[in-house]
Amino acid sequence: MRIACWQAACGSPDVPHLVARLREAARRAAEAGAELLVAPEMTLGGYPLRPGNLAEASEPVDGPHCAAVSAVAREFGIAVVHGWPEDDGTGVYNAARLVGPDGGTLAAYRKAHLFGDVDTSRFVPGDHGVVQARLGGLTVGLLVCYDVEFPEPVRAHAMAGTQLLLVPTALMRPWDVVARTLVPARAFESQLYVAYSNWIGERGGLDFCGLTTVAAPDGTRVTLEEPVEGLLLADVDPAVVAKARADTPYLHDRRPELYEGLPARLG
Repeated sequence: MRIACWQAACGSPDVPHLVARLREAARRAAEAGAELLVAPEMTLGGYPLRPGNLAEASEPVDGPHCAAVSAVAREFGIAVVHGWPEDDGTGVYNAARLVGPDGGTLAAYRKAHLFGDVDTSRFVPGDHGVVQARLGGLTVGLLVCYDVEFPEPVRAHAMAGTQLLLVPTALMRPWDVVARTLVPARAFESQLYVAYSNWIGERGGLDFCGLTTVAAPDGTRVTLEEPVEGLLLADVDPAVVAKARADTPYLHDRRPELYEGLPARLG
């Protein structure tokens, strides 16, 4: 399956404006033969969300902004992963949603690991570790940004059969090492693909570093090195996953029984 990751420049947080930009990215991705477009974290509203943007963009999974993204997916016959502030009536979550090419919701995930005050002051943490769907013959999973920096959720996805992990992100400087080193390491050690889509530019005092990456389970990766808006295209092959898991059998050789009883937190 060919996928496209949209590295998006920070700009107006107006939701209709962002949907229009997402539509253009989806059009270009579909024309390039991609079956899936992965957008950055908090696609609708921008990251970090200011109070006014939060109020405008927050809605349930079946709200009008999400419906607009579904219409984009249907128009171009392409699956889309997008972020938005999900309000379920009890709290607001930093969420990501996978929309099928017919516009239907295939999966929705709430960020479980919140990053600093920029997240904890706005969102409630999600409490589901592994969220998956089937797309184009692949088992795909969802995480959001900071989640992928923890080995446990990625390994849990691998053990649950995820072949392609979709990670909308908002990685800022000086943490370029996450995109350059940690994301490829996660893909290699858990033997799956990781598609990591980031913003570029400055917003809310944060400087987003781009470096949108698709890391493969065989240790290879493709990255948008330049801090410019654009699409990163990559082909995801389940045969590469199978071969990597056979050649480097981390998932088979692990011994989780040695680590039972460890404290849940340090200190």
